[in-house]
Amino acid sequence: MSAFDCTRCGACCTNPATNTAEGFVDYVEVRAGEPLLRRADLLKKYVVTNASGERHLRLDASGRCLALLGGLGKRVRCAMYAHRPHGCRRVQAGDAECLRVRADRGLSGA
Repeated sequence: MSAFDCTRCGACCTNPATNTAEGFVDYVEVRAGEPLLRRADLLKKYVVTNASGERHLRLDASGRCLALLGGLGKRVRCAMYAHRPHGCRRVQAGDAECLRVRADRGLSGA
């Protein structure tokens, strides 16, 4: 069991600094067959289609997913957790990517 508590973090729900530095404003892709696509209400609220026709989770101006509720590093939850896309489902607490995005947001340690 991981010592990392995702409900007290939320860093993986923000566009990584490496993406923003390179000008990427799209973060988590929403692919065909995703559970989220079966919910018109969630689709309208949380998904955006870019100029290339690819669907991604909608981010606010700071690069944070709109479905992330609460304060980073305090208490967070996902407003569409049961319907989150594959990119969100593959996140593993405490893995290298987790540690990298935590460091990006100044949330080091468990």
